[in-house]
Amino acid sequence: MHVPHLPRVRPVRALFSTLCTVALGAGLLAGAGPATATAPAPAAESGTQAAAGSKVVGYFTEWGVYDRNYHVKNIESSGSAAELTHINYSFGNVTGGKCAMGDSFAATERTYTADESVDGTADAWDQPLRGNFNQLLELKQKHPDLKILWSFGGWTWSGGFGEAAQDPAAFAQSCYDLVENSKWADVFDGIDIDWEYPNACGLSCDTSGRDAFPKLMSALRAKFGDDYLVTAAITADATSGGKIDAADYAGAAQYVDWYNPMTYDFFGAWDATGPTAPHSPLTSYDGIPKADFDTSATIAKLKDLGVPSEKLLLGLGFYGRGWTGVTQDAPGGTATGPAKGTYEDGIEDYKVLKSSCPATGTVGGTAYAKCGSDWWSYDTPETIATKMAYKNEQGLGGTFFWELSGDTANGELIKAID
Repeated sequence: MHVPHLPRVRPVRALFSTLCTVALGAGLLAGAGPATATAPAPAAESGTQAAAGSKVVGYFTEWGVYDRNYHVKNIESSGSAAELTHINYSFGNVTGGKCAMGDSFAATERTYTADESVDGTADAWDQPLRGNFNQLLELKQKHPDLKILWSFGGWTWSGGFGEAAQDPAAFAQSCYDLVENSKWADVFDGIDIDWEYPNACGLSCDTSGRDAFPKLMSALRAKFGDDYLVTAAITADATSGGKIDAADYAGAAQYVDWYNPMTYDFFGAWDATGPTAPHSPLTSYDGIPKADFDTSATIAKLKDLGVPSEKLLLGLGFYGRGWTGVTQDAPGGTATGPAKGTYEDGIEDYKVLKSSCPATGTVGGTAYAKCGSDWWSYDTPETIATKMAYKNEQGLGGTFFWELSGDTANGELIKAID
């Protein structure tokens, strides 16, 4: 689940500590999907995208420049830029049936000093473009093969997709006009849609119908053409009658370059009393709280529905989810509530957890940690290696992760992807 924030609010990844209990219990994974038996034709290759299997896509959050103090320069200084093939810039808003700016100050207006900027040159007071967008241009100058997509929606701003689906062509036109605005026309190489969730419930419930998602993606492909990337973050809920079954993801696959199934946030402290469970398991395991809430079940279901494996990226979380009041080291223990987090209780960056609560075990192909009465689950370089072996075995198109600021200052997790 990807969570955009209103300008200058605390940069937490999940706005749902308490308000999302019901939706999350149903699977706060990503989106909803197909039941069509027809395998979709592959979309045309877009630009110079990386070959199947080698894509590394990282989310950069617009609001991260505030409390997190994470800027585009950090992508370069951590060594992450050299590892990435694509960046998803999150999030643009969806309102009034159109694509819209999220936080224009962070995106285009914030003035960067020489020390803060990617190229070491301070912004001038009268330059036409500043902010994240100009910093991304500077990053692309250093890494000419790096592609950047503008992601729209996310947990907070997906409520507007229902109206957008009523006139997909007008929505696509608005997105194209915004992405290719002359002030920043060279920044973006495509668009990413993060609709949580088509014909299902997220922060709000959508009733636009099972065909709304493919119609929307078809309109975007028609407008953007084959020279631009068109991708989507989708649900990981593989349960029978769950979010994958609610929308026609297989039918829409012909219009996208790839999908990002959000194979994280399967479990978390929105279930305040537990049972404790890893939020991003690769496989099922004895005692897992809910069947088909694991990465391999997600990938298997999407492939069975006809989505080509090369159009599926493996999702990773660069953060952990945790409970407190836990007495049992192994998964499945009871709890009294969410563990304390830097920005929000129940969630913490890997860069913090690796030292504050080191992993004490593994389950379902991911790590967990018990420290004091706190219990956390998160991926480590070692468990990412296991997931990469699975990705290669399944012939998936690559890897994506939420999000860049959760990694260490030297890019420990992103380097483990290779």
